[in-house]
Amino acid sequence: MEIPGWHELDQQLTRRIEFRDFSEAFAFISRVALIAEVHQHHPDWSNSYGVVTIRLSTHDQNNQITQKDYDLALAINGILRE
Repeated sequence: MEIPGWHELDQQLTRRIEFRDFSEAFAFISRVALIAEVHQHHPDWSNSYGVVTIRLSTHDQNNQITQKDYDLALAINGILRE
């Protein structure tokens, strides 16, 4: 399955997103955290000033990409379109 903005790297769905500044990036991270809780599926991510990198894999499935990852990636893309 292909999801716009995401690519598979090292058995993870990965996306790098650039924002105008740290505050905008942090606000995005906060919104993703709430959605991750609803999905009961939590990303690995990093934030460097205005850049957020997200990596998704399913830890209880030997760190493979599963439907949970695709579903969360789609939900994250939904935040970016708002």
